[in-house]
Amino acid sequence: MRITFLSILLIYGLSGFGQTAPFTKGVNLTNWFQVGSAKQIQLTKYNKQDFENIQSLGCDVIRLPINLHFMTDGAPNYTLDPLFLNFLDQAVDWAEELEMYLILDNHTFDPAENTDPNIGDVLIKVWEQMATHFKDRSDFVMYEVLNEPHGISDQLWNSIQQEVVEVIRTVDDKHTIVVGPASWNSYNNLSVMPIYEDDNLLYTFHFYDPFVFTHQGASWVSPSMVPLADVPFPFDAQNMPAFPASLNGSWIQSAFNNYNADGTISKVKELIDIAVDFQQARNVPIYCGEFGVYIPNSSQPDRVFWYEQVRQYLEEKNIAWTIWDYHGGFGLFESGGSGLFEHDLNTDLVGALGMNVPEQTPFEIKPDSVGFFVYSDFIGERIVSAGHSGGEIDFYNQLAAHNDDYSLFWTGANQYQSISFDFQPNRDLSYLVSQDFALDFYIKGDTPGTSFDIRFIDTDSEGPDDLPWRIRMTIDDEVNWDNTWQHLHLKLSDFVEHGAWDGTWHNPIGAFDWSRIDLLEIVAEQGALGGARLWFDNIQITDVDPTLVNSLEQREGSFPVKVFPNPTSGNIFLRSDYPASLSFQLRDAFGRTLRQGNFQGRAEIDLSGLPTGYYLLKLQNDRGAFELRKIIKS
Repeated sequence: MRITFLSILLIYGLSGFGQTAPFTKGVNLTNWFQVGSAKQIQLTKYNKQDFENIQSLGCDVIRLPINLHFMTDGAPNYTLDPLFLNFLDQAVDWAEELEMYLILDNHTFDPAENTDPNIGDVLIKVWEQMATHFKDRSDFVMYEVLNEPHGISDQLWNSIQQEVVEVIRTVDDKHTIVVGPASWNSYNNLSVMPIYEDDNLLYTFHFYDPFVFTHQGASWVSPSMVPLADVPFPFDAQNMPAFPASLNGSWIQSAFNNYNADGTISKVKELIDIAVDFQQARNVPIYCGEFGVYIPNSSQPDRVFWYEQVRQYLEEKNIAWTIWDYHGGFGLFESGGSGLFEHDLNTDLVGALGMNVPEQTPFEIKPDSVGFFVYSDFIGERIVSAGHSGGEIDFYNQLAAHNDDYSLFWTGANQYQSISFDFQPNRDLSYLVSQDFALDFYIKGDTPGTSFDIRFIDTDSEGPDDLPWRIRMTIDDEVNWDNTWQHLHLKLSDFVEHGAWDGTWHNPIGAFDWSRIDLLEIVAEQGALGGARLWFDNIQITDVDPTLVNSLEQREGSFPVKVFPNPTSGNIFLRSDYPASLSFQLRDAFGRTLRQGNFQGRAEIDLSGLPTGYYLLKLQNDRGAFELRKIIKS
């Protein structure tokens, strides 16, 4: 029945019967697929839980901006990178499982550059491939041709977009295509769009008026609006700031001078009505793909009020919407936090948007009690690639993986350049240090004499005199640089304080704090890497030496427990003739304990709810002797 109802909804909703989209509200999930190549996508930045969190707010759609043209091998064929499609399939899977709409937004967009008049050559090739790849997916997937074309005539853009729609339909006549006007998807240009014969289109526009309010502080505007701050909404003569002298004579000054007329609720509604008139005249569904207010230079109450007024009027006119953005400068989270759903949501804004407001609790860094992966095929969750990285870095190198699919490759770095892993939020590793946990990884290099540092950097948040203190270990002759994989198990307690850099070097004073770790860095501290090539894999903080795991098959049977079936698609069973109680711990690849208990004779470990993959089972007797077993859930 659900599929039948969905089909009816699409037929009537998108043919103009209800003049509405099949969804109501959602967010733009920015800065995830908006990168320079498929290899720069950090897939673990978001996961299914994030999609569930967004849905719990009452959202039924996510617009996913993608630098689509950068996900190809370039001219002349613009062949999509299989790695990109693999990653995007994962996002589509999550959306379909949750029955949320996912708009695949071609966001190959530079506000400083006019849209190329020949962009159709790229669009036709990438969208034919996208449609071929996703044609058999559910109706929850939608295609958006191009975000905010600008500096291109309406006539030319309309003809290009028409051709793209026709090319998609040669492959895929099922999925909704989101189309928009030129001039930055302006509501003013909707009326000059052609009357398409296709009846499965959704028309989009963006809304950021009044611009001097929504974009005050924006650096990407020309001229920069960074000097402009504290413009109120609605207009209030007594609270208007002085106009920055550096912007005199610009179009911004003209907009500022007209703000008494433009900065009103009635004007906002008047402008949205332009889109409403188009909707009614054409009897087609429209959708506001972006609206928002930049955080840094706007007041919180005025920002929240603007969102509430715009959202209420859009909904009054039955216009679906996705705000710009989720995390980010226009987002739903308080500035200065770590963007944590349970702790950092701007609840006033969430409420103003008519969303469900989840309970928020104060965030407190608690000591990590189990190990975790920093990198294993992917960067670990709540860790981002950041900092002053340099050289050629490839997080998805397929030529030399130690195991699984990928390894981390690095070459060509100058002295002091690094691979930086930023913990978000910061982590307290103090307990793990006391329990002899180690930084454990595999490494391969091809140039004798290679040397680099691995270091942790703490935060400098304890007042003006605090510094980002470092603790490090130098790697040189611990590794045979013979192009074979080597294993390193570096106890955290063996790292040595190094000092701090804040523009000036500070010698160590014993102030490094394991309870406030901000960064883990692999750094060319000792000199430039030059042509030396390095590969890393399975970087983790753990109390288990993986060299033990490598010999599990030889050791299995030496401990008096039979574990079966293995691999398993269900539960696992333990059988032992040992005369006393034994304990077990089942851990995932991040070192987290998922199941634990005691048994004598027989036991069953419930694996329901656990994803397929590799697990470690630790068995221990009453004398402290233990053995590790490799468990595979298929």
